[in-house]
Amino acid sequence: MAKEFNDNNFQTEVLSSEKLSMIDFWAEWCGPCRAIGPIVEEISKEYEGKVNVGKVNVDHNPELSINYGITSIPAILFIKDGKVVDKLVGAQPKGNFLKKIEAHMA
Repeated sequence: MAKEFNDNNFQTEVLSSEKLSMIDFWAEWCGPCRAIGPIVEEISKEYEGKVNVGKVNVDHNPELSINYGITSIPAILFIKDGKVVDKLVGAQPKGNFLKKIEAHMA
């Protein structure tokens, strides 16, 4: 299951992680966010132990959203070694997420 990242655990869970992290910035009222939710869950199961997959609720964690310049959701950030290495905005097919993961896992 995808982890729930927030203002309190983001530093330790994401920025200090040695693994690639895929973070879905979302909100409950966002239709496209709900549409990709099951895809994010699938990816978290498929890449368990290899990729840090989680979600940030923008309504509950405004500081993270501001820090990363999130203006449209869903926004998916790929973070490695504490830096954003890639980004997808809007509802996307699963293949687009997998391409980004594979490109940055190496």
